[in-house]
Amino acid sequence: MRYNKEMSSVANTIFNKAAKAGASDVHIAVGSPIIFRKDGELQHQGKQKNTVAKVDAFIKSILSAAKYKQFKEEKEMDTSYSTPTGIRLRINCHYERGNSSLAARIIPDKVPSLEDIGIEDLEYLCDEKEGLILFTGPTGAGKSTSLAAMIQHIATHKGGHIVTLEDPVEFVFKSEKGLIRQRQLGRDFLEFPAALRGVLRQDPNIIMVGEMRDLETIAAALTLAETGHLVFATLHTPNAMQTIDRIVDVFPPHQQQQIRTQLSLSLRAIVAQRLVPCAHGGRTAPREVLINTPAVANIIRDNRTPELKSVLQTGRDTGMCTFGKHAKELLKNGEIDKETYEWMKNEG
Repeated sequence: MRYNKEMSSVANTIFNKAAKAGASDVHIAVGSPIIFRKDGELQHQGKQKNTVAKVDAFIKSILSAAKYKQFKEEKEMDTSYSTPTGIRLRINCHYERGNSSLAARIIPDKVPSLEDIGIEDLEYLCDEKEGLILFTGPTGAGKSTSLAAMIQHIATHKGGHIVTLEDPVEFVFKSEKGLIRQRQLGRDFLEFPAALRGVLRQDPNIIMVGEMRDLETIAAALTLAETGHLVFATLHTPNAMQTIDRIVDVFPPHQQQQIRTQLSLSLRAIVAQRLVPCAHGGRTAPREVLINTPAVANIIRDNRTPELKSVLQTGRDTGMCTFGKHAKELLKNGEIDKETYEWMKNEG
């Protein structure tokens, strides 16, 4: 018991140090020193390598006995953790080469504003009454942060009843104008599809889905977006075109035309983003924005997604933007360097 308390103190010290250093992630793995990720780069914290016993004790110290037992049985676990000083983390425990391992994402203690992350020009999306708004990009691209900024903006300025379904709960939202219910997978509900079906009976105005992972979740989200609700969600897709294809392709062939029709009617916008080095330190996010205009809806419905590239390039007047055009603006404003711009220019 004493050793476990000591390891818990060690874990808290490491997480606090990472937060103070401005790191986004902490990695604990056998045969490697403790590693922080800061501004996208991995930084070793000393040279002492973690042993099997130390990593296992570290994980055991931050999980309850029941969760630790579940992790040992299932070999994978997503959870959240808070230090006594208030640092909150999203944690994934897993196995690699037969050894337990851990990756922790530090959750900022303050929900950023739209201005803080440079998406104030997308504020108009917060005024939508119904439909589906997607934030996409690879892991670590800031999707959850952008989504949180949108939700907090709505909670602060409009209110309404907001229900979030998350795995785990990350940012904690506050609202004096409405009601926010934040529900966590495993603690407050057991499966995303069932929770999405049940949310219809909870009188929501806005629903946030942490991630649309499977056919059932995607189908339920589309149905909610069709029935007078505003749905925000994320997907691990790199751009707007692949997002459309991913949503449709997850369904069997005989359902795909129906899904294209549903998506063409319910989609409001896709915001794809990447995190790249900022010229003055830190990182910034070039974005691709697809707005579902009548022309876009026709393309989706008729299965002509390759044509979206041309629409993105010519749709500036309707709020659309390609990665390349946004990167050019960031270069002009001195936010990224020429090398980063050249790389992003080829993305669209």
